[in-house]
Amino acid sequence: MRMELMSPSRRDLLRFGGASAALAVAGRASAMPADPWLHAAQILRTVKAPHFPARTFDITKYGAKGDGLALNSDAIAKAVAACAAAGGGRVLVPAGTFLTGAVHLKSNVELHLAEGATLRFSTDTAHYPIVLTRWEGMELFNYSPLVYAYGQKNIAITGSGTLDGQGGAQHWWSWKGPWHGTVDGGWREGMPNQLPARKKLFEMAEAGVPVEKRVFGDGAYLRPSFIEPYACENVLIEGVRLRGAPFWQVHPVLCRNVIVRNLDILGHGPNNDGCDPECCAMVLIEGCTFDTGDDCIAIKSGRNADGRRVARPTEDVVIRNCRMKEGHGGVTIGSEISGGVRRVFAERCTMDSADLYYALRFKNNAARGGLLEDFHFRDIDVGQVSKAAIAFDFNYEEGANGAFTPILRGITIERLRTSGASRVIDSQGLPKAPVTDVTLRDCSFDGVRDPSVVRYTEGLQLEHVRVNGLEIQSLG
Repeated sequence: MRMELMSPSRRDLLRFGGASAALAVAGRASAMPADPWLHAAQILRTVKAPHFPARTFDITKYGAKGDGLALNSDAIAKAVAACAAAGGGRVLVPAGTFLTGAVHLKSNVELHLAEGATLRFSTDTAHYPIVLTRWEGMELFNYSPLVYAYGQKNIAITGSGTLDGQGGAQHWWSWKGPWHGTVDGGWREGMPNQLPARKKLFEMAEAGVPVEKRVFGDGAYLRPSFIEPYACENVLIEGVRLRGAPFWQVHPVLCRNVIVRNLDILGHGPNNDGCDPECCAMVLIEGCTFDTGDDCIAIKSGRNADGRRVARPTEDVVIRNCRMKEGHGGVTIGSEISGGVRRVFAERCTMDSADLYYALRFKNNAARGGLLEDFHFRDIDVGQVSKAAIAFDFNYEEGANGAFTPILRGITIERLRTSGASRVIDSQGLPKAPVTDVTLRDCSFDGVRDPSVVRYTEGLQLEHVRVNGLEIQSLG
């Protein structure tokens, strides 16, 4: 088992921790404007794509072969190193199928996949060194994500080509263990799976075991994320197609100034979330298509004790002009959410699938805790969802079994329109932790079959809300 990165240095911890503290102070000091969408406009003015020098480093010049057979990890690494040493530029993947192990980006490097280019990732775990990463909201050392960067600035993945993780019933997915989705996950009784290692990691995180001692990898069956910039600044992921993800697909962690744009994401496997910004600030997700085996977009900030230890919220996120097909939730907040989330805006999105559970979904519990506030949604068109259009769920997994109070407040939903949902809303807070301050305005819900569920919810306001053609004054 090859260790490529040791734990972050004290300087790293101070740098990222200091940035977090400054953001937190700024967040507390600034009140939301009367029109919260003015704050969304400020986010859009602030988030900028990185720029790169006009230099091109074609991976074939460093020995890469696009025959789908030769392993090109070293050639791609040489191209990335040469690009970074020259002061930055574009690492070009031309047309062809290039088999590779993990690709690690460096500052000022744009990885560009030309039309007809495919990066096909090896299924041999020896091609994924052990690095600092995060798995279900807990820090550890595990297999490198397929595309990874740690502590880098000004990085990008662009183009119209394809990243193929080769996830499927034969590779990666069976590690999940028992799973019920719309495709075969590959696991059969008696096969190894992630459950023992997942339990061990959870226990280590709850006990405060230092991250450098949480070393997994061979024999643990914890699948790597697809794309994971970790503690990076100025990140652009644009245009490419993602197929065959082993696990979560686009997973920025502890990053600032992130743009995820015009991606075509298809992955129906277990935990194939589309985009999961975790402990990030200033994020724009736009123009993407999600067709996933789990949540399409899931905003996260760390799980339980580890989330509270890192103590970084995800904040200032704009989602717009996205299309959600199959998935557990269209836009989801949680469930690894202990560091908190605030100021999330979503607009002009389309969601429609008989295999999409919810349009807007919040997942939390008394083991997670965390402060969730200031969520604003408008102009969301929903064809059909199989469960409720809107869900606030504090009974997720551990439910009330915990000592940490989940707080959810300040949600406005305007001009959300559905043509088919079992319920309008399924809102279930806890007896000592109600969901509070939710406003639905100018919304219409057609094809509703069952009454809403409203428990431990305070301050639910309806303004011009129609259900099956009739204007209503209350839900539940």
